[in-house]
Amino acid sequence: MPTAIVKPKVRGFICITTHPQGCAAHVREQIAVAEKAKIQNAPKRVLVVGASTGYGLASRIAAAFGGGADTVGVFFERPCDKGRPATAGWYNTAAFHEAAKQKNLKAVSINGDAFSDEIKRKTLDAVKETLGQVDLVVYSLASPRRTDPQTGEVYKSVLKPVGTPFTAKTVDTDKEIVHEVTLEPAEGDDVKNTVKVMGGEDWMLWMQALKNENLLAKGAQTLAYSYIGPEVTHPIYKDGTIGQAKADVEKTAHELNTSLLADLGGKAFVSVNKALVTQASSAIPVVPLYISILYKIMKAKALHEGCIEQMVRLLAERLCTDGAVPTDPEGRIRLDDWEMKDDVQQAVRELWPQIDTENLRALSDFAGYQKEFLKLFGFGFEGIDYEKEVELDVPIEGLVG
Repeated sequence: MPTAIVKPKVRGFICITTHPQGCAAHVREQIAVAEKAKIQNAPKRVLVVGASTGYGLASRIAAAFGGGADTVGVFFERPCDKGRPATAGWYNTAAFHEAAKQKNLKAVSINGDAFSDEIKRKTLDAVKETLGQVDLVVYSLASPRRTDPQTGEVYKSVLKPVGTPFTAKTVDTDKEIVHEVTLEPAEGDDVKNTVKVMGGEDWMLWMQALKNENLLAKGAQTLAYSYIGPEVTHPIYKDGTIGQAKADVEKTAHELNTSLLADLGGKAFVSVNKALVTQASSAIPVVPLYISILYKIMKAKALHEGCIEQMVRLLAERLCTDGAVPTDPEGRIRLDDWEMKDDVQQAVRELWPQIDTENLRALSDFAGYQKEFLKLFGFGFEGIDYEKEVELDVPIEGLVG
């Protein structure tokens, strides 16, 4: 079995190494938060598409360990290969399965391209065999590309503004340098391609496949995740190519509600979540600097939440209450409500123009950003000796594909 001493090696917005024991510690940390919540009236049969990192992983943990759900999870992760550590999502899922087994919770995972017909088929079979039907479907995919299962054409998403160039302050997270960045606007088929990858089409295909196989229970709910954010990020997110894709996700939610889910008494929601350090958010220019400022303010106001706290609140205070699910006028669940409080955003607006390279750490929580980023890959956890060799080949019990 391959072993190695694993240290973090960061390249831009990604860490190319992962620590299996650290990833397991990260999962246990989230499980502890979920178990403490003891969510009432929670769904007991849950499918999570995009279940290995970030909000998708937290959704699975909250449902299983906060609400006692049996789960099926879908993701695309790489195992240990030729002495190279597995991806963080692989190790996260291995730890999830181990903990689920100890609690006698059913857990099945499917590894592969969730956009493909093959993985959908494997998942439908796993749902049928393991859960019978599902009460909740969480769609939490974030991918740079998608192969259309019907045509075989490959589409690539881009992070660009729409219409005009966008210039704003950002931080080079490697060099800790605050500088201006100018992003050129989308051109050609950039918007269409990004919507094809990150829009609602695949979410609809998943729901149709489940409905066709009679795998959606009466009253089944489904969720997709989005972000709106403050004006400073709107050109690159809300009004940019990714924002166009998220608008398509909202359109899909309305279509699901008026057609596919209507006869089941089910409901589709888009949950607008808080800005957090995830593998996806780290890749978006401007956002890491905004998150660093936001963290400082929200921690000072005792309003800070991580992915697991957000997903516990989503279930406990939104989806699983006795009454109607509280939404905004557009029908969206708003878990960004604390982030978007007037006093929080006013404090962001006051700090934003003051930030430069010299005062970055003093005026923001860049240290907290870095810590959370490294935790995504299993680094920085107390009680783990990062100078010791660790076994890299960690199997996922209950893995399909």
